[in-house]
Amino acid sequence: MSDAAERHRLQVEAWDGPMGQQWVLSEARTERVLVPVTEALLAIAAPRPGERVLDIGCGCGGSSLTFARAVGSGGEVIGADVSTAVLEVARGTAVANTRYIHADAAGHDFSGTDADLLTSRFGVMFFGDPDAAFGNLRRALKPSGRLAFACWRSLAANPWVRVPMQAMLTVMEAPPRPGPEDPGPLAFGDPARVTRILTAGGFTTPTLREFDFDMLFPADPEAAALAISNGMVVGRMLRDQPDDIRAKAIAAIATAVAPLAANGYIRLGGAVWLVTAKPDLP
Repeated sequence: MSDAAERHRLQVEAWDGPMGQQWVLSEARTERVLVPVTEALLAIAAPRPGERVLDIGCGCGGSSLTFARAVGSGGEVIGADVSTAVLEVARGTAVANTRYIHADAAGHDFSGTDADLLTSRFGVMFFGDPDAAFGNLRRALKPSGRLAFACWRSLAANPWVRVPMQAMLTVMEAPPRPGPEDPGPLAFGDPARVTRILTAGGFTTPTLREFDFDMLFPADPEAAALAISNGMVVGRMLRDQPDDIRAKAIAAIATAVAPLAANGYIRLGGAVWLVTAKPDLP
């Protein structure tokens, strides 16, 4: 098995297991925090009434519902995810012009989908084999279709990750540094890598636009630290830690973010790429 195939297998296994279950637990807060990104992605993707949208890594369906309202009753949004847990939640909130499928982006047969728009809000960075995934997803688009997704920029640009991580590392060992091809929340931070993956997958050279916003957490430092620790990035780092280390890490985060409280919130900056491209027609 190739390295990419093994990374892919591990990601599917994790997301259709503990990571998907963790996402469900934090879904309500995550949706509120990510409203600015959802709105920015919607604006740049510009779905039109009557279009068909394929939402990859749809999670619990928040982004799918946003796009469903935009395409109207004459359109359709197909939400795809590898996590059974998140899809159960999504199907519970489905509306008439949405449907959800348990689908692996790298291996599912998307032929006949004929999507006008392929989109994702923070899903594509977790592809274990992104070359295979985008090559496969390209087949889901009409020749006239388009791609628009949101992904995180670098660690340095994202205080919402950097500040808690630095605090945690005062009380626990650093996790192994991810390799250049490893999947993860920040895996698409390098524009050169994003461009290489998309062009290899049959898309035009992408346009990457910077989008910055504030991640809002409760003004109470302990509550903020708990919310941060239940999120996807910090939660992954703490998932296998002993209870005493986890408690120390959450306390360290609370101390680090306490000075940031103002006007009813603790604000930590988030930095995103909004990426657009089209199928590269022969």
